[in-house]
Amino acid sequence: MARRSGAMSDQLKEEIAKELGFYDTIQKEGWGGIRAQDAGNMVKRAIEMAEQNMKS
Repeated sequence: MARRSGAMSDQLKEEIAKELGFYDTIQKEGWGGIRAQDAGNMVKRAIEMAEQNMKS
């Protein structure tokens, strides 16, 4: 089965991780090293950004 690509680009994910303060964890441990709470906050922030872009 083919792996589905994510909805967010790597660049966007890295930008949000930097903004939320856990990019260093990603550099050291990869995406699997972040906490579930951080992943949830990342999704929440991506939704906020998308909503702002829709209003513009």
